[in-house]
Amino acid sequence: MAGHAGTRSLLLCATVAALALIVAGCALRKVEVAPLKTRGVPKPRAMITAQKMGYAIQVGAFRDVGNAARLTRKLESRGIDAFYFHHASGFFKVRFGDYPTLSTAAEEARRLKDAGIIDVYFVVKPGEYAVARGKSGAGPSLRADIVETAMEFVGLPYLWGGADLDAPLDCSGLVMAVYRLNGLDVPRTSQEQYEGGTPVDMEELEAGDLVFFSTSGNGRVSHVGIYIGDGRFIHAPRRGKTICADSLSSGYYRDRFQGARSYLR
Repeated sequence: MAGHAGTRSLLLCATVAALALIVAGCALRKVEVAPLKTRGVPKPRAMITAQKMGYAIQVGAFRDVGNAARLTRKLESRGIDAFYFHHASGFFKVRFGDYPTLSTAAEEARRLKDAGIIDVYFVVKPGEYAVARGKSGAGPSLRADIVETAMEFVGLPYLWGGADLDAPLDCSGLVMAVYRLNGLDVPRTSQEQYEGGTPVDMEELEAGDLVFFSTSGNGRVSHVGIYIGDGRFIHAPRRGKTICADSLSSGYYRDRFQGARSYLR
């Protein structure tokens, strides 16, 4: 019996030793696995979100939209994000800037006036935006305001004043204008707008969300529109065309659809 017990003890020790070698081998292989960053896995990006607007400057009372576009172009040539829009008064006005205080906005306006760039101006306060009226910030009311604002741009031109004068209301500029008029600042280009916000499946789209396309056919985002419901969106199509509404189900846009983002969730 003692001999059998000794044999079992030797076998048990051998088994334990073998298991230890296996475990050690597994641990060794784990150490040798390359970190994720060396295997082509991208690092997560910081999500870009819409920021509430500060103080902005509003100028002009133009009957001719071309004059509003020219002033917009002049401001943008000085590195100032500006846009024109059809005011409730029936005139076209230009708005620009996002300033942290009333004094900084007024100082910038006076500087531009002294330089002969603008004339009479009005400082828009943060409390005047649609986003400031709702307690929830991005509820149904704000979405309705964004759609209503986008509709007011329908029929406005993309290009004005000749072949050398591009009005800055291209597709992403339209998005910027509509959102800023309601008190939210979003990135300027369509690619930047696509890289931010919250991804949204097509069946979960809500009014005010953004839809993106690759019009060049290379898979890279090059166009953006504002979803208004019922499968339709408003956008600035291309030079020589006016801002209009189109359907996501149309062959051209269905085939080039790249995804959707929301800055209202």
